[in-house]
Amino acid sequence: MGELKNVGGERLTVSRNPADLKDIVAERTLSDADGLVEAARAAHEAQRAWASWPAPLRGRVAQNVGRLVAENKESLAALITREVGKPYGESLGEVQEVIDTCDFFLGEGRRLYGQTVPSEMPEKQLFTYRRPLGSAAVITAANFPAAVPAWYLVPALLCGNTVVWKPSESAVAVAEALAALFRAGGVPQDVLRLVHADGETTYAGLERALAEGLVQKIGFTGSTAAGRRVSELAGRHLQSPCLELGGKNPLVVTDDADLELAVQGAVFSGFATAGQRCTSLGSVIAHRDVHDEFLARFSAAVEDLVVGDPRRDEVFYGPLIGERYLENFIGSLELVRPHHRLSGSSATGRITSDSPRKGFVGDPDAGVFAHPTIVAGVRPDDELYRTETFGPLVSVMAYDTFDEAVALANGHGYGLSAAMYTGSARTAFSFGERCSAGMVSVNNSTVGAEAHLPFGGNGLSGNGSRQSGIWVIDQFTSWQSMNWDYAGTLQRAQMDVQDIDADLGFRLS
Repeated sequence: MGELKNVGGERLTVSRNPADLKDIVAERTLSDADGLVEAARAAHEAQRAWASWPAPLRGRVAQNVGRLVAENKESLAALITREVGKPYGESLGEVQEVIDTCDFFLGEGRRLYGQTVPSEMPEKQLFTYRRPLGSAAVITAANFPAAVPAWYLVPALLCGNTVVWKPSESAVAVAEALAALFRAGGVPQDVLRLVHADGETTYAGLERALAEGLVQKIGFTGSTAAGRRVSELAGRHLQSPCLELGGKNPLVVTDDADLELAVQGAVFSGFATAGQRCTSLGSVIAHRDVHDEFLARFSAAVEDLVVGDPRRDEVFYGPLIGERYLENFIGSLELVRPHHRLSGSSATGRITSDSPRKGFVGDPDAGVFAHPTIVAGVRPDDELYRTETFGPLVSVMAYDTFDEAVALANGHGYGLSAAMYTGSARTAFSFGERCSAGMVSVNNSTVGAEAHLPFGGNGLSGNGSRQSGIWVIDQFTSWQSMNWDYAGTLQRAQMDVQDIDADLGFRLS
């Protein structure tokens, strides 16, 4: 959890363990706008030399980083658990995602392919090349403090760009550990610059860096509201940022679905990481014929979830990332209306000794824990239907027709992740064709990403940019075409093209 304070004229961020607020993980001085601009200038000046490294060599740097992360997997995972409260098993999975990303991009260092293209003229060759954009500014969130930064850093560096990275103030220790692993793997100091700053300072510094031509690409993971500001700023400089924003991710349960499997998917989608994933489940949309049975099973499963100390193996989810996140989550509970029905726990809001949770593990008063909440009876005109809650809260809605299910899945305007549980391949494919989400799962959860699959959303969830796999390379390179004429005379395209002797009036008798 990041806590901002002023000490002796300096602005500090204090990172606390959200499961034990007395445990200070890190305390760091925050940069001002000048510091961010200077970091951007250093990265900009280092870019040409870094791009001169052969791409396969940069791929070996990615390999080195992956090996070092693997050797330090348990230590990095323990730090993630301590600083942002993610259960240790999930933290191990997040670190594995960093390793997988590095492994994937080792090979891409030898596959930054261009093409040879046939010319319409003799003695002339056409080529295409991928070129790095220059220097990138990457801004990431706290919920995935290692994996999501790696999604940006590894491909950006592999493609020959340099990076200024501004991590969340709530995850400064994890950021420093990850940056140290990149340096140990062979990334030069100015090729990757780490800057700690708050949001407004970052915006001011980024605005100046763009005006001075020091940043050629922005990568941003965060809220839709903040993403709009970043996008507007980039647009002034004719840049298209890579945006990974929020979600209100639907999970449709058809009348022929395996309900037990659907419940398992909904529980994991909605409450893993305490619902603090951009892909976390927002609304279950269940066919009216199975709605009541699904809701009963879902409520029973959530009531049995173990919440508490994220270091304990039996804990399903731990604390929220910090007190600010808890305040925002409690604000979401204010959207509950009289026609809604609540289930999932003995209370709502913060878990304390005065507002206990059955089976809680650890000391509820030591950290920032929240009751899991299911809100049934949600309607499309409810504000809760349209609002990302970012915490352990899932809405449940009913539908009658397939068209209605599609309308409910798309109607909130987000388009990140969606899932459908069904026994019908026809229904699944139809849903995929009509769903506006960038990622669709069938008989699986709304959460979970693999390093070789494109990740990203549309609408309020992003601008269509994609991370991971080969698709993210388009975010960090531009295409350059070259034509090489060795005819020894000027050949004019479209004008000096050889004619073809043909009889186009010929017909078979």
